[in-house]
Amino acid sequence: MTSGARRVLVVDDSEGIRSYVASFLELQGYEVDTAENGRRALALLESGLAPDAVLLDVMMPELDGLETLRRIREQDPEVVVVMLSVIGKAQTIVEAMQLGADDYLNKPFEEEELLLTLRSALERRGLVEERDVLLADSREPGAGALWEGPSLSRIRALLEQIADTDVTVLIRGESGVGKEIVARAVHATSSRKDGPFVKVNCAALPGNLLESELFGYEKGAFTGALQRRTGKFESAQGGTIFLDEIGEMSPALQAKLLHVLQDQTFARVGGNEELRVDVRVVTATNRALDRMVAQGQFREDLYFRLNVVAVDIPPLRERREEIPTLIDHFHARYAARYGKPRRPISAQLRRLLDRYPFPGNIRELENMMKRIVVLESESSVLGELLSGGEAGAARSVKAFQNLLEEVEETAGDLPLREVGRRASLEAEREAIERVLFQTGWNRKQAARLLKVSYKTLLQKIRECGLEPG
Repeated sequence: MTSGARRVLVVDDSEGIRSYVASFLELQGYEVDTAENGRRALALLESGLAPDAVLLDVMMPELDGLETLRRIREQDPEVVVVMLSVIGKAQTIVEAMQLGADDYLNKPFEEEELLLTLRSALERRGLVEERDVLLADSREPGAGALWEGPSLSRIRALLEQIADTDVTVLIRGESGVGKEIVARAVHATSSRKDGPFVKVNCAALPGNLLESELFGYEKGAFTGALQRRTGKFESAQGGTIFLDEIGEMSPALQAKLLHVLQDQTFARVGGNEELRVDVRVVTATNRALDRMVAQGQFREDLYFRLNVVAVDIPPLRERREEIPTLIDHFHARYAARYGKPRRPISAQLRRLLDRYPFPGNIRELENMMKRIVVLESESSVLGELLSGGEAGAARSVKAFQNLLEEVEETAGDLPLREVGRRASLEAEREAIERVLFQTGWNRKQAARLLKVSYKTLLQKIRECGLEPG
């Protein structure tokens, strides 16, 4: 049984989202119907439409997603329902799951994430027989290009070393560097590659709902638990579970996860039966877990369990040799996907991207290329780069926050003069970086605009760490 035989109803009051999701799913072989609101969706169901799954927006006028879900469940307790929720609406997600939603997606979501979530939900209901295992070299955006960079050769060698083991792996790096790509590579190169790869974002759910998501629950465990639900650990049996943003997990749940790692057993929420699980655990974080351990925010024993093998992924600004390959990769990928002409990337844009620090890393570059392809124009991206965009301000705020944290951690041992010097240096760094972007890294022109000598500017560029990598 394949996804081509499955019918999906997309319910969203945004015409753009409806048509985008419908077009994408049709390209994947699904049959798709759409409804602009909850009342229209219910009318379609009452008229005899029998979808296998419903993608249901939470925020809609008149009849919202939760009330629509409640009425759908009255009509059909078996149909798969995946809620589309705005990030930060955790309580809404909790209510939706209690009302019987099978899963949820946070807006905005990636296409691969939509496919995985929909497929997993259909699979749990027994509507898909063939398990769709995504391999890192075939489906994950940028995966192939990621491994071409020489700076990641040591990571490839490390993964090959641990390929035949079941050790836990902790992947560390900034947001957008490709931690999930590496996690999928850990799975794809292991003896478990024919088993499932299951991802859980620990930052997306509050503790009580995350526990249900990981371990499942029994019928009647709480209000709205109308039937037993299989958790992600059970779904990952024989394969790999990837716990992203592990640093956001609550202390109580950390203790339960530690028990699973030690004994390979757990109980569903509201149940007493001990279930044995055979799963490899891979985790990722953009936080300093060792610092969290020292501050009592993360369990030391769990940290040591997770940190058997650590994989550190450098940010894109330290892997600049990869940028040209990634530009071409994403440009070709989205031109093919959206049926757009592949116009050459200008030399000016390539030059600016080569100097850009990429605070959002590979994900940011991918989104830039996607925008260029969809709009068939470089102008919006060029405008952001030439003006410095919001990224410089965001980095400046982050640097200042880090400085304040250091002052707090050192209990005031950091001299006030040093605090002032470093804050001033960060302000200079932002101003110099913005002017360098505006001039396309013409240092003489930048020196004139900043009203400093050419020699002084070169010295400041070195002090601020702005020399091209």
